Amino acid sequence: MADFHGVFPYLVSPVDPAGHVRTEVLGRLCDDLIKAGVHGLTPLGSTGEFAYLNNAQRAQVVQTTIEAAQGRVPVVAGVASTSTADAVAQARAYQKRGADGILAILEAYFPLSDVQVEAYFRAIADAVDIPVVIYTNPNFQRSDLTLDVIARLAAHPRIGYIKDASTNTGRLLSIMNRCGDGLKVFSASAHIPAAVMLIGGHGWMAGPACIIPRQSVELYNLCRRTRWDEAMALQRKLWRINEAFARFNLAACIKAGLSIQGYDVGDPVPPQAPITIEQRKLVEAALRDLG
Repeated sequence: MADFHGVFPYLVSPVDPAGHVRTEVLGRLCDDLIKAGVHGLTPLGSTGEFAYLNNAQRAQVVQTTIEAAQGRVPVVAGVASTSTADAVAQARAYQKRGADGILAILEAYFPLSDVQVEAYFRAIADAVDIPVVIYTNPNFQRSDLTLDVIARLAAHPRIGYIKDASTNTGRLLSIMNRCGDGLKVFSASAHIPAAVMLIGGHGWMAGPACIIPRQSVELYNLCRRTRWDEAMALQRKLWRINEAFARFNLAACIKAGLSIQGYDVGDPVPPQAPITIEQRKLVEAALRDLG
């Protein structure tokens, strides 16, 4: 099992009005993030607008990320579908392209039972030979993963990680107590990353790390060195970005932050809309205060 840890930015998916992936922009962003010290890259997470892209666009985003990484950091590619067969096909395709891991996301239209939810994630993990990160986000998913399902999935030889965006830090501690070392926990931007590190987290996979990578890596390093006073001082300073991220459309906010920094990532995929001028000023102010 590969050792995933640290800061994994959820990459945006730069798509032009005609639907073409802006590969040069994404490649430059990946290279700059790696140079800033991030520990991995995650294309097609929530910030990557996976729900708004077709399969060809998704494949192009993953391929561009893998080519830009050049093996310097692991690439954990998001796989999401309402169909188990489609999710399995995506996972196999991304492994074949060179992905180092899979971030398994469940989309659901009709409600699913625990047995069906578990079967979806097992099918993905059975289909590949690389580590699988299971993703849970009760705010967006119609069928969430219960603690019992998470514990059973943790016994799978390729399911070694979970990224939780529940906002419930107590749930993270319950997962850690239940699964022990069998399942390493990654925070989301919905949690306070330093607090998750304090209770035993291994890092975070989140959109804000796209626009504040160096500060995110610095925060992670302070936590790893157990310099908690300094870590919490920095965490309080960085929290303004998380607040903006939670307040506005997540992809629109991160794309605006990257645009401010000179990346021509474009607007969110319709029917989403860019943040307003006033909202953009708030993001600009937050970035300016962080230097």
